[in-house]
Amino acid sequence: MRQDREKRTERRASLQYWLRRSHCCCSQEGRYDLRATSGGFTMIELLLVVLIIAIAAIIAVPMMGSVGSVQIRSAANMIAADLEYAKSMAISRGQVFSVVFDKTAESYSIKNQDGEVIAHPVKKGFGYVVDFCDEGLNKVDIADVDFDATSEIKFDYLGSPYSGDGTALNNGAITLQASGISITIAVEPVTGFISITN
Repeated sequence: MRQDREKRTERRASLQYWLRRSHCCCSQEGRYDLRATSGGFTMIELLLVVLIIAIAAIIAVPMMGSVGSVQIRSAANMIAADLEYAKSMAISRGQVFSVVFDKTAESYSIKNQDGEVIAHPVKKGFGYVVDFCDEGLNKVDIADVDFDATSEIKFDYLGSPYSGDGTALNNGAITLQASGISITIAVEPVTGFISITN
């Protein structure tokens, strides 16, 4: 019995010795010493970091260059939606509603038949005036507004468009520019159909 115990103790000591020798990163107390194995970065780790940075740069550079294109598309969609809103207000209320553009201020407003700016349906307490700078679209310029030589379009109770002087609309377009890109929002005569083209 005693001999068996001694043999087990001897085997255990031998096993511990070989475990300590096989792990060069173990300290004498049996704790792992990470400084013993990590002397720096391997070449593969460095290449992976450089590759990740290169991929991030490839993705980020076009996105920074396309800020103007994103803004101009947002502005075009906003104008088209607001023209549709003015047209639907005219139809639902049976009154004339107009959208008046100001090229110098890069803004526009929606007015009722009395010429007063209507209340904004979302921004409570504010008039329906859209300023591109306030909307974060500072790269977008209103290059041209042409509603038969006026900067105002009116919609009657049928949703038909009229120019600012009250005559039936023959030609209606707003041209936006940003970062060398130009987009036109067109309003068709009679139907008032609104389209966006590059």
